[in-house]
Amino acid sequence: MKVILVADVKGLGSRGDTVEVKDGYANNYLIPKGLAVKYTKGRAREAQQIAREKMAKAERELRKAEEVAQAISGRTFEIGAKAGEEGKLFGTITPKDIAELIRREMDIEVDRKKIHLEEPIKTLGFHEAHLKLHPQVEAVIHVKVVPE
Repeated sequence: MKVILVADVKGLGSRGDTVEVKDGYANNYLIPKGLAVKYTKGRAREAQQIAREKMAKAERELRKAEEVAQAISGRTFEIGAKAGEEGKLFGTITPKDIAELIRREMDIEVDRKKIHLEEPIKTLGFHEAHLKLHPQVEAVIHVKVVPE
């Protein structure tokens, strides 16, 4: 049976996709749960419209991520932290701290989950952070930790 997915179904497809599935799977699971509708020509046009909207949204997200990456790449952000005699911090600098620093200095919202550090920042000095802004866009920033 041919169905059009109205929601993302793991292992089958995403919203707006037209897929061929067994009759029992469609009639007993997908359609009753509201995950799919039977294929008709009218619904096929709706699915094409959904697919166009999805492509436009993905393109907008990619452009926005590229703009942010261009604005932020290679910049050095300075953050103060309490440190001991040998330059070791009392605590660590976390991705949450870096996201807050970027928001404060550049007024750009970056999700802390998109900031990747090779190791936790526990010392004074320069450190590198990778920002995975989009599956295709990555930016690298430098964090300079200075004593308070």
